[in-house]
Amino acid sequence: MNAATGLLLLAAVILAANAPFLSRRILLAIKPAGYDQGRDKSGWWRVLELIVLYFVTLGLARLLESHAGEIYRQNWEFYAITVSLYLVFAYPGFVYRYLRKSRE
Repeated sequence: MNAATGLLLLAAVILAANAPFLSRRILLAIKPAGYDQGRDKSGWWRVLELIVLYFVTLGLARLLESHAGEIYRQNWEFYAITVSLYLVFAYPGFVYRYLRKSRE
């Protein structure tokens, strides 16, 4: 995997980690109930989206690794670290959605 591919993957992971917090739609496509009245999706939808998008980006990384050469077998430590990093990358979106002061 060259540097450009690694940077592309890193950008995709950061975007995917923050997407649930930056969009009011479920998986960036489906309007939740009450969307037209201005209601937001619940926090559980955001957690589910984080999990789904984590596996999507993991699949993308595996695809890129397969094009670069041999796919290495990973142990549980790899997945623990990648989940932790994914949550760290999601922190700016979480702060934007829940912790910043509203101007209203």
